[in-house]
Amino acid sequence: MNKVFDIERLDHVAIRVKDMAASIAWYKKVLGLKSYKLPKWGEYPVFLLSGNAGIALFPADAEDNQKHVKPVNLRIDHFAFHVNNENLKKAIQHYESLNLEYHFKDHYYYHSIYTDDLDGHTVELTSLIEENSFLS
Repeated sequence: MNKVFDIERLDHVAIRVKDMAASIAWYKKVLGLKSYKLPKWGEYPVFLLSGNAGIALFPADAEDNQKHVKPVNLRIDHFAFHVNNENLKKAIQHYESLNLEYHFKDHYYYHSIYTDDLDGHTVELTSLIEENSFLS
């Protein structure tokens, strides 16, 4: 493969939500993300970030279901934030304190927890089990 440039990290994932205020509150409460608006861009997108990773929320247009018609299998399956092992344990405790439904998966190299946001987007928190694994 001829590598022309390096990609440093995932910047953001843009998602559409039914209720901007409720979704902003959910991501702040559940993931502890901080919200940012860029004044020259107007009311949206609203960025919700932690460090160098995050999401951009846009309002869904419930009235216009023909504008962006796509087959169901061409949607985002999920998006993931990387956390260390200690923070994954803290996230599990936090989710449980919120009575938030989540699913744990052992992916051999990674452990992950999955939950759905208010609009059904699957949010993953994933942690590399052994820092000296295949990624080194």
